[in-house]
Amino acid sequence: MTPTAKPASAALQRDEMGGTTCPPLFIQLNQLLSTAAGLEWREKARWIKFEEKVEEDGERWSMPHVPVLCLHSLFQLRTCLQEGMVLLDLEALSFKEIIDKALSGQPEEAELQPELKVQLAALLLRQPRHQPSTALLQRLAQLSTSPCRGRAEGGSEPRAQLSATPLKEQLRNQFQKKIPPGAEAAHVAVGEVEFLEKPFAAFIRLRRGVALGSLAEVALPSRFLFILLGPHAKGNMYHEVGRAMATLLTDELFQRVAWQAEHREDLVTGMEAFLDELAVLPPGKWDPSAHIPPPSCVPSPHRRTTMHPPDWQSQHNGDMAAAADRAGLGCLDSREELERTGRLFGGLLRDIRRKMPWYRSDFSDALHPQCLSAVLYIYLVTVTNAITFGGMLGEATANMQGVLESFLGTAFAGSIFCLFAGQPLTILSSTGPVLVFERLLFSFSQDHGLDYLEFRLWIGLWVAFFGLVLVATEASHLVRYFTRFTEEGFCALISLIFIHDALKKMWHLADTFPINWQYRLDDITSYSCICNLSSLGHSSAGNDTQLPSSMAPWQPPAALAGLSRTQCLGQGGHLLGTSCHYVPDITLVSFLLFGGTFLSCAALKRFRSSRYFPVGVRNLVSDFAIILAILTSCAVDATLGLETPKLLVPSELKPTNPVRGWIVLPFGANPWWICLVSAVPAVLVTILIFMDQQITAVILNRREYKLQKGAGFHLDLLCVSLLMVVTSATGLPWYVSATVISLAHMESLRKESTTSAPGEHPEFLGIREQRLTGLAVFILTGLSVFMAPVLKHIPMPVLYGVFLHMGVAALNSIQLTERVCLLLMPAKHQPDLPYLQHVPLRRVHLFTITQLLCLALLWALKSTTAALLFPVMLLALVGIRRGLERVFSPRDLSWLDSLLPAAAPREAAAGRPRRQAAESGAEEDVGDARARRSAPGALRRGGRA
Repeated sequence: MTPTAKPASAALQRDEMGGTTCPPLFIQLNQLLSTAAGLEWREKARWIKFEEKVEEDGERWSMPHVPVLCLHSLFQLRTCLQEGMVLLDLEALSFKEIIDKALSGQPEEAELQPELKVQLAALLLRQPRHQPSTALLQRLAQLSTSPCRGRAEGGSEPRAQLSATPLKEQLRNQFQKKIPPGAEAAHVAVGEVEFLEKPFAAFIRLRRGVALGSLAEVALPSRFLFILLGPHAKGNMYHEVGRAMATLLTDELFQRVAWQAEHREDLVTGMEAFLDELAVLPPGKWDPSAHIPPPSCVPSPHRRTTMHPPDWQSQHNGDMAAAADRAGLGCLDSREELERTGRLFGGLLRDIRRKMPWYRSDFSDALHPQCLSAVLYIYLVTVTNAITFGGMLGEATANMQGVLESFLGTAFAGSIFCLFAGQPLTILSSTGPVLVFERLLFSFSQDHGLDYLEFRLWIGLWVAFFGLVLVATEASHLVRYFTRFTEEGFCALISLIFIHDALKKMWHLADTFPINWQYRLDDITSYSCICNLSSLGHSSAGNDTQLPSSMAPWQPPAALAGLSRTQCLGQGGHLLGTSCHYVPDITLVSFLLFGGTFLSCAALKRFRSSRYFPVGVRNLVSDFAIILAILTSCAVDATLGLETPKLLVPSELKPTNPVRGWIVLPFGANPWWICLVSAVPAVLVTILIFMDQQITAVILNRREYKLQKGAGFHLDLLCVSLLMVVTSATGLPWYVSATVISLAHMESLRKESTTSAPGEHPEFLGIREQRLTGLAVFILTGLSVFMAPVLKHIPMPVLYGVFLHMGVAALNSIQLTERVCLLLMPAKHQPDLPYLQHVPLRRVHLFTITQLLCLALLWALKSTTAALLFPVMLLALVGIRRGLERVFSPRDLSWLDSLLPAAAPREAAAGRPRRQAAESGAEEDVGDARARRSAPGALRRGGRA
């Protein structure tokens, strides 16, 4: 770029250093058209982020699209800025005053004749005809009231004067909702007039935003105006120059220049910077009538202004510097929550001081309808999880811990955790690894004649003690070494456990409710089932049901008529007949409910980005997607009326096993030395609890979630350790963070911008951080014992479908799944992912295969008798990740993973000399440096186009 770029670059620097932001602009293009009634201003296009233009029929707006400009129109616009009138910081209170000052401020060599000024002022002050933005219901109402009328009449007469106050149409315009708060208006007016011999061009910036009456279709204060009128020109030149000016004003970098420009040269320089980044589409290689859809993401202004020169060496250096920056961002060592204080319980005290100021807002921030949806969704998931793991615990421990204990423990531990933990969005639950340890512990106790609950109590007390030691010594500092490699391996394992358990439960339905493959319609007369009380024998009924009355044959007199299957078996009888094994389509319907719930959850969650219905309806459906899917499936099940397996919760508050009580005594059943020996298995449980809790905490506190209230790694571990004492003393299950359910909780509380410009995707604002949703979930879980009459109408296959959706959603949220798909995808069909642009494909596949092997090893350890080594294997993942530094370069790891704390400073130091060289050049000539850095942006933008 030429030296004239310095003022624009200086303006950008002042904007960045001053911390000021330019308000968003709504830009409207009015064109002067010749009609039967005379000349008339008509709205032809509008911009916020992308362009919308009035279609040729004049009835509707086009879809938002990326504006495609004629290169010649940009050169014409530059000429207008160089030779036309430029008025900066004009003081005016009305549009008439603006026009008068613009016409009177012309230089002598270009000044118009007085009569031409009068004609031009009268023409500019005419009321423009705005294109209405009507809602669907309004269009239907207009069609019903005037079905035979052509285009709806509206607007004003062509020669009507501009109103000084907004019109009713402006105030009722629904498009106002799409405009970001604090936005201002920019007006572009172009057209052809016969009384001018040469073009009249003016660019005006007002000192302060002024309401210009009915000039724009929405009532906004105006800041910029661009006027271009002239004699008849070739083609549609004035319209294209107006589009170029409007597109230029939508560019964030040019907006900063236009706001801070002091002279005409600043505007021209800003446009030169815009042209430097321009990408040209060759003619004949694309359809000019086709609209380019808006991209899902665009580079930020800061990234556009910090590009490196387009030579190969500099580009390589820039990649290394970017890798170092990624390493610094990805490394958890920079997190204030994980910095060591060097004092006992120093990290815990700092967590408490960090979370205390937010405690009141943790409850007030939950006053939003979205939180109600999250409570219902996570409640049903938590209840299903409590029943599932409670049932498996009952099978593994001879009902020493069952469904009721699971309900009470979940309610108590979860409520306490949500009230006092550092990250209350975490959902506590019994997890698969803990269940495996409970099963092994019970088997060991049975084999050696030990009391299981007493042995378990001492293990829990030791685990709590070790946890306190870890909190006191700030062991959570080691979380820095949990990179994406470890997080994804653990998250993938838990997600696969959810998917596996959901499919396994459904598969077992075929055993409980077998499909009668031998049933033949032609043999219906030979089918019978009777209750025989004459001799007690083996009942072959199992879990089968009686034939419907329409299929039941005549019963012999020896059978007791009117007895149901339950009554017959209750009186000691047994069922005889060929139809006693018949089950009417329960397995088939259960699988249909299961698959239908899963697909409905996925489809309704994506409804937010649908093209149908207003945005408010789409957001509401997406927020309540899981609840709507469950209610729909329950309605289908109720309509069919089949006896599908239902959600059954305990209805009495008494231990599942009557042998045990609610308090576990520490001595009496086992030898005294058990309290000391218990420390050995407690070490393994401590490793398991620490890894499970802290990996989940790292995943939930990722930077991409934009959490504002900070984490509390030490405080969370303290809460889990103290809860181990209570749950062990009462014989309740042990609880730790549930990765998949916690991720689902976070996903259900996503915040997005309520107003988004047409074509712009809603901006992710973060997570609704509060304590009330989790607290309400666990309170409802405890009250579920009293809600059994309502919950018994929910089919279990429906809840298993929700489990499957949660597992799949969590699996799709990690990069590992994306890279596994690349293994099966030809190179020419692979998406344009960032790490594929910087890391060789074979290295990406090697990293993926390494992760898959570790995942397979974790699954094998979990599923075999070697499950005691599972906690050690979780620690080994960190060691394996450290060993990968000998196989992969730091640059590759910075793109595929994140650098470990010891490697990040080295990589940053390697990239620092290159960055310092570029920065030194920037200090000598800031404008030239910014010009050089803009060149790679043009190459990248051209490649995407």
